Amino acid sequence: MARVLETPVQQRFSDIDPFMHVNNVAQQAYFDVGKVDFYRKVLGAEVLLGDLRIVTVSTSTSYIGQVRLYDDVRVLTACEKVGNKSITLFQRLVVGGQTLSESRSVMVVFSFARQSGEPVPAAWRESLLSE
Repeated sequence: MARVLETPVQQRFSDIDPFMHVNNVAQQAYFDVGKVDFYRKVLGAEVLLGDLRIVTVSTSTSYIGQVRLYDDVRVLTACEKVGNKSITLFQRLVVGGQTLSESRSVMVVFSFARQSGEPVPAAWRESLLSE
C-alpha cells in the first residue's frame, strides 16, 4: 500500500443518534470526506471537476467499535490497488489510535463526455502508487 493520508473530520449534531453514537450513514459521509481530500491532494483538484472523474461502484464497510459524540475522528485513506480501469481505496475511521470502522471502495475512471469507463491515466497511476 502506498502513502496514507490523514483527514480530520468535523462532527455535526445531526451525525449523532439518541445514544450519542455517530450513525452509520454519517460514518459513510466521513469516508467520503477522506476520499475527496485524498483525490485533491494526490491526484489534483481537476479529478473532481474534469471530464475524467472517479465514480464509486462498490463499497464494503465494517463497524468495529462505537464512534461517539466529542471523539476526535480521523479518516486514514490509502490506495490499496490500481487496476486497468479501477482504483481500490482502503479507509479507516480512527479515534485515539484505535480503528472503529473500516471501508474498502472500488472506483472506476469514468468519462462523462463519452459516458464510458476509461483506463486509469498513467499520471494518476504514478501518483496513486508513489510513497
